[in-house]
Amino acid sequence: MIYSTATVPVNPEGETPLTRAEAWRGLERKARDARLFLTAGLCTRCDVVEESPIHFVREATIGGQDLREIITLDQQGKVTFFQVTGPREGAIINELFEDGDGQLQLRFYCYIGLRGKEPNGPEEQAEQAQFDGENGYKAALRSTLKRTRELLAEGKL
Repeated sequence: MIYSTATVPVNPEGETPLTRAEAWRGLERKARDARLFLTAGLCTRCDVVEESPIHFVREATIGGQDLREIITLDQQGKVTFFQVTGPREGAIINELFEDGDGQLQLRFYCYIGLRGKEPNGPEEQAEQAQFDGENGYKAALRSTLKRTRELLAEGKL
């Protein structure tokens, strides 16, 4: 199994400050359409195919892999992606919270496995290293916040 976590400040020095509500709108928008947030061409399809008051289901093609996710939104706090089909199984979470100093933070954490692969085998070890590396989820969190600021400035959030 792969467990990874990363946390970044929502409002680092020198960046246009985001309120919790603005950061939340960015997270929700990313959950509904990852194409707006990922590198051009990485996500070629992202459709919400089912919705209820407590969740929605999206089908997407990311990195050439088709996947289906059940996504729950804990308002202004947490987005959870349950991997139903695709190369991974498990949960990926994005969470907004205040640290001990009252500063807004964005945390990613996941507990997933790779379907059809040996637990803790070479494929999972490689994925773990990728998640934890400098270009892993910490970079993805920063990119999400950057794109949220851009969409806000464009009046599209």
